[in-house]
Amino acid sequence: MNQAGFPLGILLLFWVSYVTDFSLVLLIKGGALSGTDTYQSLVNKTFGFPGYLLLSVLQFLYPFIAMISYNIITGDTLSKVFQRIPGVDPENLFIGRHFIIVLSTAVFNLPLSLYRDIAKLGKISLISTVLTTLILGIVMARVVSLGPHIPKTEDAWVFAKSNAIQAVGVMSFAFICHHNCFLVYGSLEEPTVAKWSRIIHVSVLVSVSISMLFATCGYLTFTGFTQGDLFENYCRNDDLVTFGRFCYGVTVILTYPIECFVTREVIANVFFGGNLSTVFHIVITVVIITVATLVSLVIDCLGIVLELNGVLCAAPLIFIIPSACYLKLSEEPRTHSDKIMSCIMLLIGAVVMVVGFVMAVTHPQDCTHGQEMFYCFANNFSLTNVSVSHFQLTTQLSVLNISIFQ
Repeated sequence: MNQAGFPLGILLLFWVSYVTDFSLVLLIKGGALSGTDTYQSLVNKTFGFPGYLLLSVLQFLYPFIAMISYNIITGDTLSKVFQRIPGVDPENLFIGRHFIIVLSTAVFNLPLSLYRDIAKLGKISLISTVLTTLILGIVMARVVSLGPHIPKTEDAWVFAKSNAIQAVGVMSFAFICHHNCFLVYGSLEEPTVAKWSRIIHVSVLVSVSISMLFATCGYLTFTGFTQGDLFENYCRNDDLVTFGRFCYGVTVILTYPIECFVTREVIANVFFGGNLSTVFHIVITVVIITVATLVSLVIDCLGIVLELNGVLCAAPLIFIIPSACYLKLSEEPRTHSDKIMSCIMLLIGAVVMVVGFVMAVTHPQDCTHGQEMFYCFANNFSLTNVSVSHFQLTTQLSVLNISIFQ
């Protein structure tokens, strides 16, 4: 919302959800036309080995970069949780983001990722869903209690901003689930395209509703000050948000192994024929997680990671490849609605990928990682006692000579 402009951001979020819905149905239609039952086999049959190799690279990079982003979130989030423990020095090395990333990786991420059967992580998904609901409730509560006391930026309500393409990249990152769609489709009783379409419509509608609540409540609270990691915006002395940060950190840790499963599976399929011995299973898992951890220790700004993953990986996986496969396989006339929509998706996907990458590199998001936001320094301003007036807050900020409004 901050990157695109609030009104345009809402429209883009619904548009990306619609494209996701359409492309997920399109993939299954392509599989039916080609007689294939996996994303990889569909692309291999349509475009041969070069297409299969390109898809494998994208399917490796997307979850791998997601692992990096999860590490960044874990370090940023849990470090602030531990700082709220009474008697703990905020400068203590053992509650710093780097130590937390290494510790969570060694204690949780690596052992969970070493499982061979992803079904063993089923209960973890349920826990993550419950925690996500709690986090959403906290964000919604704070838009009411905190939002009126945060000064709004001058461009808070403009229709559109120049970084809208980057916003599409982030939204694409949030909605992509294409690498799992054939697996879910095959698990249906009497799978048909019609039944799949109904399931996708409901699933995407629920997803976009949750995303809209998070994005809208977060932006209404902080407007132009909104960070790539929303919890970076809240003050450290807010105990309710501290609980939310803890839930968020746990959710991310529990989600991490699923991305590692996908990354390892791509390597196994490309280089080992889909089967890994116990030794190679352990070695490859350790290497993947070690590299992801090292990168996340160097990069500390979540926004740029989400943008690059969105424009470089999610955009082609959602917009370009499903459309290209369907256009080549389908014998429908060129004026057919699916073919027209596929052509539009293909063109837009190429634009999002190229322009989004250039803008992400040349105009990166501002990142105040690890710093308290300016509004947290106002005297007597407490999130548990938010009776301070807007006039008092802006007066105190002017005394602090804060230049963020310039």
